Amino acid sequence: MRSLLQKSKKALPWSLVALVSIMFTVLVLLPAAWFSPLVAQATGGRVSLAAPAGSLWHGSAVLMLAAGPKASAPTALAGRIEWHTAFGPLFLGQAKISMHANEAMSEAVQLIMTPRGATLSSGRLDVPASLLAGLGAPFNTFNLQGEVRLQWSDWRLLGDKPFGQLMLSLNNMSSRVSRVKPLGSYRVVMQALGRDATLELATTKGPLLLDGRGQWAKQKFSFRGTAQAEATERENLRTLLNLLGNRIEHDVYALVLDL
Repeated sequence: MRSLLQKSKKALPWSLVALVSIMFTVLVLLPAAWFSPLVAQATGGRVSLAAPAGSLWHGSAVLMLAAGPKASAPTALAGRIEWHTAFGPLFLGQAKISMHANEAMSEAVQLIMTPRGATLSSGRLDVPASLLAGLGAPFNTFNLQGEVRLQWSDWRLLGDKPFGQLMLSLNNMSSRVSRVKPLGSYRVVMQALGRDATLELATTKGPLLLDGRGQWAKQKFSFRGTAQAEATERENLRTLLNLLGNRIEHDVYALVLDL
């Protein structure tokens, strides 16, 4: 009996090493497919990762945008998003992930996650406007075409409160519901302030003039703005203006959205 106990004590360290090795191997080989449902759940089905390949540590997938979990026609970003998770920071209680979109993102961004929150480094993403159709109305109604650039400052998430600035540049936009091409170029700036956020829309150039301001407060979004056309294209854009909102004064239409 004593001999058996002694042998067990000698074997215990090696058993622990074997167990740790097995657990480490399992972690390293965790398939990227395990990560996809987490992204979809965190974004309410609006962002998802399709065709995942590799592992949680080094993998890639196709970025999909949709209006929600039941959307029937999500749209895909050209190319694939690749990520690499550093192992060392895990010992400090951090998950450090480097991400890069091989066709849409000029430089990689860093995502650092801790038990208290997360930080996404500043970056830029260039995509075609057709990708926005996956977000649903009103984007799928107008079938927008043009160039879209998404830029953001360091984005911080403290608990469930986001902080940061995001700027969306819509350049040389056109729509299937209007023969006027291009309609114009626009800038949307969103400022996240924790529980609340603000949004500003402005026209940088073009015959279709859009402006307005929105706010998220108490989990509700409200936007108020106006749409009008330059005199030279007023008649050609009248149909589009009527689709955008109700006329509130001579040749000025209201942009109203409440969610």
